[in-house]
Amino acid sequence: MSNKSITAYFLMLFGAFSCKDKKTPSWPLGVKYEVFVRSFADGNKDGIGDFVGLTKRLDYIKELGVNGIWLMPIMKSNSYHKYDVIDYKSIDPEYGTEAQFKTFVHEAHKRDIKVVVDLIVNHTGYHHPWFQSAISDKNSPYRDYYVWAKKDSIEKEIAKKETALDSDNINQWHPVKGDTLGEHYYGYFWDGMPDLNFDNPKVKEEFVEIGNYWLTEMKVDGFRLDAAKHIFTTDRAEDNHAFWVWFRAEMQKIKPDVYLVGEVWSPAEEVAPYLQGLPSLFNFDMGYAILEVVEAGRDKKDIIKKYKSINDYYAKYSTEFLDATFLRNHDQNRVISELKGDIDRAKLAAAILLTLPGTPYIYYGEEIGMLGMKPDEYIREPFLWDSKGKDVYHTSWEKARYSTPESVVSYSLQKSNPVSILSYYRKLIAYRNADASLTQGELIHSDIENENLVTFIRKAGKEETLVVHNLSNQPVEVKLFGSLRKFNSVDYSTTKKRVKLKKGLLTVPPLTSLIIKEFPRK
Repeated sequence: MSNKSITAYFLMLFGAFSCKDKKTPSWPLGVKYEVFVRSFADGNKDGIGDFVGLTKRLDYIKELGVNGIWLMPIMKSNSYHKYDVIDYKSIDPEYGTEAQFKTFVHEAHKRDIKVVVDLIVNHTGYHHPWFQSAISDKNSPYRDYYVWAKKDSIEKEIAKKETALDSDNINQWHPVKGDTLGEHYYGYFWDGMPDLNFDNPKVKEEFVEIGNYWLTEMKVDGFRLDAAKHIFTTDRAEDNHAFWVWFRAEMQKIKPDVYLVGEVWSPAEEVAPYLQGLPSLFNFDMGYAILEVVEAGRDKKDIIKKYKSINDYYAKYSTEFLDATFLRNHDQNRVISELKGDIDRAKLAAAILLTLPGTPYIYYGEEIGMLGMKPDEYIREPFLWDSKGKDVYHTSWEKARYSTPESVVSYSLQKSNPVSILSYYRKLIAYRNADASLTQGELIHSDIENENLVTFIRKAGKEETLVVHNLSNQPVEVKLFGSLRKFNSVDYSTTKKRVKLKKGLLTVPPLTSLIIKEFPRK
């Protein structure tokens, strides 16, 4: 199934690309923005980001050009990151009140921005009332909400010392309160996050109610589904696939146009079967591939061929998917740090992301060039609103190690600078939003053979676009032959350097992205 057919499904389901306002693609198309609320904007001056601050900064997000916000966990929790939930129907007091969250959603919707919340289905926090009841009384009705085993039956599992892409934890079975001889509970990520038992129908019913609360009471537009491949243990992949078919159907009963995007941190062939239930999944393979070729300065992996092969895997299981593309997220080192501080190459990586198909996700702060390396706290540092700390919304919950006023140019200094990385993002997103071929077009291989270039064609109806990215530090000259000769006018360039295109001979400046059209159109 082609990208064109896939996109046609979503346009039919959610509404056609708006001719009335071409600056805002119809949902769920368009660019999305991932926010760690704790680090984004402080509205009550306690040093911690919150919904008062985030609401005040919605105009910034709107000006960036995105039409959807993914909020990292916001439910009550004992941790700073809040992935160990202790109350699924709540707003963590650190972030504000239920009323303040509702105001945020209302104000986002007024700006045509959808709201997607992180839903942690795989596990609860250790201090969730369900688990506290389960460990205090073996006859508790919540005992079977979790996965238990006698130590003797899991000796081989306990002895395993294996990590995975999405977890460094090597111990999945954990004793309760130091009782190493008694029953152990299963916790894939660590002992503070006990896995739920979805063989128990009551647990499934709980999550239908939780979904209903967020979709109806809190009026969110959908969910980012954490650790989607870990609903059941990894040897039960088919059960995991089936679970999401069930979950999607239940959520659609509540909200027919609910948006669901899943995290399956695996190679494409393992990701693909999840599309039977989840209409959108994060494309980790392409995120790695884009940064790899940008850093190398040559397309040694033929990433367009790779992208099409990923889509071929996907199409075996569903014709109704929308690819969720990204460069980096909250679990990975930041882009510019990965690229050793090279902002020009970071811009190029963003340009590749924003010209490929799918719905691109931007991790907060990438658009101002924030830095960050593991451990996790330092890839989730405070957004740098003002270099002098004058901005009242700047958070201070932790002292930044990487994104400091000395290492990153703040928003206040970038916002009016036409050559800043922020302006780069804004201009390119605006162009994408206004161009049907980039927003919803299928991907066609250009047949240009040059490892210094990433090139492809995007096509939507009669609208065709040739995209050319020069990965190298040198100008590259290429001949546009055959049907490519019709692309005769550079419509968008990421550099002010002179671009030559005459009689089919194109010269691309170093580290530059070009969008080329046919003028006059037939």
